[in-house]
Amino acid sequence: MMPSLFIAHGAPSLALEENVYTEFVQKLGQDLPKPKAVVLFSAHWESTTQLVSSVTGSYETIYDFGGFQPELYQIKYPAHGHAETSAEITRLFAEAGIPVQTDEARGLDHGAWVVLRLLYPEADVPVIALSVNRYLTGEQQYRIGQALASLREQDVLVIGSGGTVHNLRRLNWESTGADAWAMEFDNWLQDKLERWDTDALFAYDKLAPSVDAAVPTPEHFVPLLLAMGAGDATKQASLLFRAYQYGNLSLSCWRFD
Repeated sequence: MMPSLFIAHGAPSLALEENVYTEFVQKLGQDLPKPKAVVLFSAHWESTTQLVSSVTGSYETIYDFGGFQPELYQIKYPAHGHAETSAEITRLFAEAGIPVQTDEARGLDHGAWVVLRLLYPEADVPVIALSVNRYLTGEQQYRIGQALASLREQDVLVIGSGGTVHNLRRLNWESTGADAWAMEFDNWLQDKLERWDTDALFAYDKLAPSVDAAVPTPEHFVPLLLAMGAGDATKQASLLFRAYQYGNLSLSCWRFD
């Protein structure tokens, strides 16, 4: 059975970097069985209704950022969609009572292609992009992921792409260390994930230390709960990687299987 994964996408410039994290994600893609398709929730595609990409040809590459290196805007990631899996996802959501719509036009934002390009540089694995809704409760986020759990038995890889600590106003572009408050939040999170303490995780915004600094807005955090929900059947969480850039931008990867 395929795991589900949470993978931090960092800053867009990660796509041009060679460091321990990019090497880790590249190796992860090599070590996992090649999936039939990847289903990816991106923090950068927000909607109050659950959207499922139904692109059948190749995706456009979206540059949803500004002020970065010119080379970033030349990168293309022409992955294709997968109609069969899109239809199955739509069916699973409807069956679970989750309102859903399809989207036939939107390309892949950097929350998707930065991660996918490291995992599958040849863009040879079909991709279905999914939106996130920051306004749902933690339990509702988990249920959305849980609705897709059966895809793992069909050689489909479910990924949540975001960041556990993501506060652009607190970044220190010159820092080479990790801020204590960011580590405090992630340490709390690690404890709750490894114990599969959903009660605490669903109330993270009230219980977690330094949460206001770590998660000023929830759209980058909820992909973690979505990926976790897809691992509900076995309830095993493993921290595969954790580091920080710019003082507190978390680069973490969690595996649920």
